[in-house]
Formats: sequence, C-alpha cells, structure tokens
Amino acid sequence: MVIAVGKLVKSDGGSATELESQLSELYAVGAQDYAFGDKKCIVIYVPVPQLRDFQKIHPKLVRELEKKFSGTHILIVAKRRILEKPMRGKNRKPIKQKRPRSRTLTAVHDAILSDMVFPAEVHLDKSQQTNVEHKVDTFSYVYKRLTGKEVVFEFPEPLFQ
Repeated sequence: MVIAVGKLVKSDGGSATELESQLSELYAVGAQDYAFGDKKCIVIYVPVPQLRDFQKIHPKLVRELEKKFSGTHILIVAKRRILEKPMRGKNRKPIKQKRPRSRTLTAVHDAILSDMVFPAEVHLDKSQQTNVEHKVDTFSYVYKRLTGKEVVFEFPEPLFQ
C-alpha cells in the first residue's frame, strides 16, 4: 500500500504549494491512527531510504497535517524490518549472510524512538521542552504500541551550563 503524502496536503496557501512540490517524489508505505483517552495520533510509515528527505521538511509537513487533522498529533516513522536471531543447533536454517546490526530488535526499537521524537533528540534537554512537551504522552503510548516496551520521557536539568 503506497500512499502519496502530497495528496494529503491540499494547496491552501503559498507554503502548502511549496510543500507539495517537495513531496511530489516522496511517498508513505502506510499509516495507522491511534486513539487513547481524549487524544488522537496518526503514525505515517515511510521507506527508510526516504526518511532523511521527510525529516528535511518535517516541521512544515507536520504543521500542515496537524492543521488538516485538528487535535491530532502526527508522527513520521520509518518502516523497518527486524530479522530473527540466528539459531544454533540442529534445528536451524542455514545462514546465507550475517544479520546486519540495523536489523536487530534493539537497533530497530532505538531507531523507532529517535524517529518519533525527531525534532528533539532522544536525550531530551530543557531547550526542547516547550516544543515537545505536549506530545510526550503520545510518544509514550505509540512507542508502547509499536514495540511493547514502556518508556518515560523526562526533561532533566542540564549538568553543565
């Protein structure tokens, strides 16, 4: 299922047409919406090779989509694959090639977390608190749904100023 993301953003103003031209060659491979409590969230899955291109226009795209779907948080996450651990013993399949680090469970879960909080980094600091604080509950819920792991987001005081 390939979704043209440019069709989601209609030309309402000058910035939207600029955004549409940047989105013309980009596409999404899926989308899923989540509702928890009184909040809603849409997770847009994009191909891993196009993730950097999506991150270049991330603030504009998220702003336009959040205007269109009012009251809904928009998250852009790359669609990654987890390969199983190579088995030892007599019941194993022959290994044709070594499993890359980027396909391990830990690496994929770390990458999902960094994709979700993209404008900020995984090591949250006070300077990003105003930009991201209203989405912290959404991040926790969606990460739990995607990976099955609990996560808590905090904004610690900086050690050195």
